[in-house]
Amino acid sequence: MSDVNNTPDELEKDAVVEGKTTTEPDETQAAEASATGNDQVADIPEGTNLMQALIDAQKEAEANKDGWQRARAEFTNYKKRVEREKTEMFQRASLDTLKALLPVIDDFDRAFDNIPDEINDNPWISGVSMIQRKFDTLLEKYEIEPIDPTGEIFDPNYHEAVGTEDSDDVESGHVTVTLQKGYKAGEYVLRPAMVKVAS
Repeated sequence: MSDVNNTPDELEKDAVVEGKTTTEPDETQAAEASATGNDQVADIPEGTNLMQALIDAQKEAEANKDGWQRARAEFTNYKKRVEREKTEMFQRASLDTLKALLPVIDDFDRAFDNIPDEINDNPWISGVSMIQRKFDTLLEKYEIEPIDPTGEIFDPNYHEAVGTEDSDDVESGHVTVTLQKGYKAGEYVLRPAMVKVAS
């Protein structure tokens, strides 16, 4: 604080000096700051950090894109697998239901194989025959094929041997007679054929 005995000129000089020291940096400090700033800029080539940041961002973007594409492909494969499993499960359930009807179809076959000649033309027989054909149509709809391997070589994947016998009609290891037809849908066996095999 200025002395109260100072002259106006001295007060003005003090004010100018105080204002200069409070509003403007000292020339020595400014020079040091300028020199320090220039040295930092001189140490780092212009644009180096920006270019590196751009390269890093591009690499990260590529990595994110690859990860997204992999995740999308995995999700697509997952959806396809779920749909396929769902379809197979439905088909398998349908085939298992039809498998339960096979004994009924066997009964129809045996009944029509043993119709007496005197009633063969009876209208009632014709009506029952239509029911049997509906069963056959149902099997065809689900692409179910009968397995009747008489004369063929025995295949344990499709045939169930219940006995052996001597035969002059077929070679050893071949089916001599089919006791009960089997059924399959593609490679899926609903029921193997029950057979006898030549010894």
